[in-house]
Amino acid sequence: MNLKKSVRRSVGNFAPYVAGRDIESVKKEYGLKSVVKLASNENPLGAGMAAVEAVRKSAAGIFRYPDGDSALRRAAAKKLGIGPQNIVAGAGSDELIEIIAKTFFEPGDEIVVSKHAFIRYKMAAELMSAKAIVAPTSGLGHDLEAMAKAVTRRTKAVFIANPNNPTGTYNTRFEFERFMKNLKRRELSPILVVDEAYFEYAADFPDYPDASKYIPRYPNLVVLRTFSKIHGLAGLRLGIALCSREVASEMNRVRPPFNVSSAAQAAGIAALSDDKHVADSLALFKSGRDFIYRGLKSAGIKFLKTAGNFILIETGRLTGSEIFRALLKKGLIVRATDEYDLPKHFRVTVGLPSENKFFVREIKKIMGKESARSVASARTRRDSNK
Repeated sequence: MNLKKSVRRSVGNFAPYVAGRDIESVKKEYGLKSVVKLASNENPLGAGMAAVEAVRKSAAGIFRYPDGDSALRRAAAKKLGIGPQNIVAGAGSDELIEIIAKTFFEPGDEIVVSKHAFIRYKMAAELMSAKAIVAPTSGLGHDLEAMAKAVTRRTKAVFIANPNNPTGTYNTRFEFERFMKNLKRRELSPILVVDEAYFEYAADFPDYPDASKYIPRYPNLVVLRTFSKIHGLAGLRLGIALCSREVASEMNRVRPPFNVSSAAQAAGIAALSDDKHVADSLALFKSGRDFIYRGLKSAGIKFLKTAGNFILIETGRLTGSEIFRALLKKGLIVRATDEYDLPKHFRVTVGLPSENKFFVREIKKIMGKESARSVASARTRRDSNK
């Protein structure tokens, strides 16, 4: 059997998502006793105790298939002020992105994304033999005017990450409303996916738009939320899509049965009512973010201010991959951003106070040495030209 001939062409050319390094493999490779992971934008506090206890209780029933996520949707609907029939549950936002692609994308369709946007949108299009039209950025953030210009009658969907991973940039309420009015004026109505994975972190900005509030006016709008970030449930894989009943109905036709486990649903329901854990997580994040900001500024290291729980940092004369490898040897995992066409940057998650101190200390050593070499090199060249 020639397996390659049997594989769909779009799959054969498909580059899989490469996850960040895990703690145990780094320990083994470098002979380290402890490793700090600040690469995957996880909540350093972990899950709240209410969610952990809910998982424990659910364990007795794991021999049965989970229910059709109705209890989860009711809990989310109550919390978010939207109808249960306007919610689709998935195994993380990643699965929901794929469900959208499987539901709506035909071979040859076009989607519009921004340069430096979360890579899973483009991957979902490629998986369905659709084409991703990449709009230019404004700085490193989404340029919604440029994205609107890229939308045509051939456009099946537009993806907006707000805030965006890995840049941490966000679009304001004014920018978002202008974008929506632009498409409406031109009588264009592609599926508009707004990924709000970092919603709880960004909501602190007064001009940040809650896209779910626009669903009654724009039935083609799909808003993604995740439990992996502020709620600390990344290992359980849980996300929800908020949308019109018509869009939800179509997505549910494609959604696999029992796609969200009993444990994930139980944890999600508990997390939705655990406001204290969310508040504690936000307080820890803000103090950690500001500490890293101060450390980077004091060393003259450039970075983007963030609306997520991570920071995108410029690498100067080094590359992001070089920074990644240098920190890895010290027992600290960050994320290089080459796949986002940002080879001169890397991303770090805001962690616990001790982890943030470790990071600032080590990055100052690495980039400080490189800065000193740069100054010495410039002085040598200047002297040689005298």
